Amino acid sequence: MHIKELSVAEFDSFAKSFFLSSYYQSSNYALFMAENGYEYEFIGYVDELGVIKAAALILIKKIGLKYRYGYSPKGFLIDYFDHDLLKQFTYALKNYYQKKLALIKINPEIAIGEINGTSKIINYNQNIIIRDYLKELGYFKLKDNKYFESLFPRYNGILNLQEYSFDNLAKNTKNKIRKGIKKGLVFEKVDRNGLDILFEFIKRKKEIDPFYYKNYYNVFDRTHSADLFLVKIDVQQYLLNSKKLYDEELERNNAISRNLLSEATDNFIKEKMNSDRILLSYKNDIELATKLAGKDSIYVGGALAIRYLNRVHIVISGFDKQYKQFEANYFLHYQLLEYYKNNFKFVDLNGMTGDFTDKNPYLGLNKFKMGFKPHIYEFIGEFDLIINDKAYKSLIRKGLLAKEFNKKGKKIA
Repeated sequence: MHIKELSVAEFDSFAKSFFLSSYYQSSNYALFMAENGYEYEFIGYVDELGVIKAAALILIKKIGLKYRYGYSPKGFLIDYFDHDLLKQFTYALKNYYQKKLALIKINPEIAIGEINGTSKIINYNQNIIIRDYLKELGYFKLKDNKYFESLFPRYNGILNLQEYSFDNLAKNTKNKIRKGIKKGLVFEKVDRNGLDILFEFIKRKKEIDPFYYKNYYNVFDRTHSADLFLVKIDVQQYLLNSKKLYDEELERNNAISRNLLSEATDNFIKEKMNSDRILLSYKNDIELATKLAGKDSIYVGGALAIRYLNRVHIVISGFDKQYKQFEANYFLHYQLLEYYKNNFKFVDLNGMTGDFTDKNPYLGLNKFKMGFKPHIYEFIGEFDLIINDKAYKSLIRKGLLAKEFNKKGKKIA
């Protein structure tokens, strides 16, 4: 068997039929990364009959003055449990790229464990042995990241849409979704003109210029696999809902007051105090809705999603913190699940952290995603296949690898 360069059609056909398929191993993603300074190659490992046994998108980029590295996002399209095939393919890769690359970085989408949503204990599975296979074959295992230090998060929340229902969501999540509905939020699918609006909600999350996500959308939109969504306030509905809720609560408040006149129990006093707080909240809503009346559409959240085979990936989402009380992010994700639930099997909520303690600086992010009751998977992590040992050591010594792959320098989504 030998390595050969594949055409776009050959690669995409193999990739879409492979059991470890990912949109990161697709011609669309290659084109997108070409916009970010990478060259790319589609390679296949073929037998004497020309049958493809393994394949990979290899992104290539210069590093330092005289070296280049390769990167296969989400790992090679190969059966990692076939030790002989993995061994042969690895040796073939080294020979094929020995005069061209210093290393090839991979981060296979192989789940080695699932986190119990209640106990937060990780239950590891048989896939963990692949980690040892890779080490035996000369892949250097990089440090496991608990937060977001690597190119891709090591923990992801993936929701099985066949298990999804509103009733199964966490109580707090359901309450926040209902709150967004009451405040007149509206979910819209929009075209590329909405990208500038989305960018306003995400520009503080990542140090990436606006053209990054415009390119992301435009490349995948060529094959009609990119979706852009926005959430806005329907001010008139917000005002109507607020007045209705205020009137209903005022009636209840008056009834509690009458009860207090005849029997001033602790329960009635607590009810009255709670009702007063609710009334004040609705009054504030009426005042805000009145203030916003007559304004053009007020957008408060948005998301970019990519569809690939039976899975939807939420690439990026954000909301306007000025309107934090509208719970736009909860409403947005709920509407996304409702939008896709009949036509896809999975929604990838994107990265989480492996720290489930109250000291986690990303505690809010974890709680937000866990409220939708996804399966939380730990993936196998990052590995470097060292092609040129001398070059690799030089890159480490000069700090060029650290500089290339540190958090601020990343252009990998």
